[in-house]
Amino acid sequence: MWLVLIERLMRNRLAVIGGVLVIGLFIVAILAPFIAPYQPDYIDRYHILDPPSSKHLLGTDDIGRDVLSRMLYGSRVSLSVGFVAVGISTIIGIVFGAIAGYYGGIIDRIIMRFVDVMLSIPSFFLILSVIAFVGPSIWNIMIIIGLTSWMGVARLVRAEFLSLKSREFVLAARAIGASDLRIIFKHMLPNSLAPVIVNAVLGVASAVLLESALSFLGLGVQPPRPSWGNILKAGQANIEIAWWLSVFPGIAILITVLSYNLFGEGLRDALDPRIWERR
Repeated sequence: MWLVLIERLMRNRLAVIGGVLVIGLFIVAILAPFIAPYQPDYIDRYHILDPPSSKHLLGTDDIGRDVLSRMLYGSRVSLSVGFVAVGISTIIGIVFGAIAGYYGGIIDRIIMRFVDVMLSIPSFFLILSVIAFVGPSIWNIMIIIGLTSWMGVARLVRAEFLSLKSREFVLAARAIGASDLRIIFKHMLPNSLAPVIVNAVLGVASAVLLESALSFLGLGVQPPRPSWGNILKAGQANIEIAWWLSVFPGIAILITVLSYNLFGEGLRDALDPRIWERR
């Protein structure tokens, strides 16, 4: 199966480009302490708001910190927020979706009405409201994004369970006396993970973008800890004299979001048997 999936992905050039960029971002984030020319909080008071040069390849910010070093360390923050937040939302969505789809009836109606209520609230404003109470920090951002973005996963898993629970292998498992937990986790869940995996990959891009927006507004990762969003915030105050503070973090966010979207779209096509049956 994995060989078939890889073969299908390799036929999609955009997915390959996205996958290579995703791997590259991983490597950069892991190796940031070794490849960054300076510590992210190192201040060079003789080079404040310097443009890109041989000493500071991407310039310096308004207090003399190296932008390249801060962006390399910021990649660790942005990707950590993306993966942890998506992990939380995926686990919650799988639990609620599996329960609703497997048991149905009143349990399904209660869970789905709760999902509808959550979806009716603008998620960005909900996150802003929660952060106003609990305060901004990287862990709060991870948890809050995860707790406010699980509804799509729940709907996907519920739909898959509704289509699977009348299949022969599930009926056979019930006939031999398998418990509900065994049927859910051993028989049904593994057969419903394909759309969840695709949704998770696309969700990382959304979480990175959301974290950057919150940090830009001053409600996300707090200085002096670097994040692409708070580097952009520094660029906003100096946009007329320090273009590099806005351009380079913006390009990093664009490349990250685009790479995950390209890879996620390619993965969705590779996992969809209907597309390959038509070819």
